[in-house]
Amino acid sequence: MKNKFLWTVTFLLVTFPFLSGADKPGNLPQKSFTSKDATLAIDAFHATFYNPEMKLYAISSDKKGRAAIWVQAIYWDMVMNAYKRTQSPKYLGLIEDIYQGGYEQYTGYDWTDEVEWFIYDDMMWWIISLGRAYEITGEAKYLAHAASGFSYVWQESYDPKRGGMWWNFKHDGKMSCINYPTVVGAMTLYNITKDPDYLEKAQNIYAWSRNVFFDSRQGRIADNMHYHFQRKDGMDIDWTTQLYNQGTFIGSAVMLYKATNDRAYLDDAILAADYVRNTMSDEKGLLPFKNGVEQGIYVAIFAQYMIRLIEDGKQPQYMDWLRDNIDTAWSNRDKVRNITFKDASKPCPTDVMESYDASGCPALMQVIPPKK
Repeated sequence: MKNKFLWTVTFLLVTFPFLSGADKPGNLPQKSFTSKDATLAIDAFHATFYNPEMKLYAISSDKKGRAAIWVQAIYWDMVMNAYKRTQSPKYLGLIEDIYQGGYEQYTGYDWTDEVEWFIYDDMMWWIISLGRAYEITGEAKYLAHAASGFSYVWQESYDPKRGGMWWNFKHDGKMSCINYPTVVGAMTLYNITKDPDYLEKAQNIYAWSRNVFFDSRQGRIADNMHYHFQRKDGMDIDWTTQLYNQGTFIGSAVMLYKATNDRAYLDDAILAADYVRNTMSDEKGLLPFKNGVEQGIYVAIFAQYMIRLIEDGKQPQYMDWLRDNIDTAWSNRDKVRNITFKDASKPCPTDVMESYDASGCPALMQVIPPKK
């Protein structure tokens, strides 16, 4: 009787899977993304938002406007990562095209132009990406622009009296979004040139920023600080957490760890990554997103640096979590345009979308390999 009962139950579950709840929405196993999906995603993003006449990306899918100056560097990173993943000549060509777009739109990378480059972190995102372009192609012009840009930003933004990097030309605040990218920029140039001055600058800014912005108990990164000399403590720190600040902190720490083999840097990066996964992400582990201007780009920046922790820091425990994020967003894509949305839990809107809000999933897919 027992065997007959088990046989009957098995037959019913196989024949009518709804009895187990397996076919209910949310219970179906998600299909894992593939390498072909990753290529489809970056190509769809490019087709939807790239303006070939401008050689840069538009604000939105109707091809109107020019996306913000700093996010163009992030989109360029995505193309470079697609080339590194596939070695396809089409992406190698795009690396040069986007460089030319930036050259034409941003006064030939004239860092002294305070109209185009109106804030220091905008410069540093491009400086980092120019360095990466040199690492990939060996084209001297990329390195020349990166080195001259870094020298200019350091001269204008570094505060030798109090430490750290000023955010804007008014020198009225210091933000994570300039300080940690400065570490990444310095380390990118150090890895290329082996000039110890870059390493020294990176360690200098990291130490100052860690002391000001890093919560060494929880792993969270503060957004900004302003000086208040009338107060005893002298500063006001805003502990609002931003995903891209967590990312650049992680990248800074891992690059310094790789260069120095100092385990303290790696421990910092792990703590910051755990804070994102365990505290900032939702109950399903989906990465956070915000609805402010240009803030949809944050996941794309986070992707750039989490893979460094996974690979260079040898921390594979984050891989499945990020794959789940990709699978969720990709399953909810607009299947006509094959673009995704920053809120991975919801179907992608089918009307006009901003490029910022569509960037996260394709960026992750270029650096996070699919399951084998």
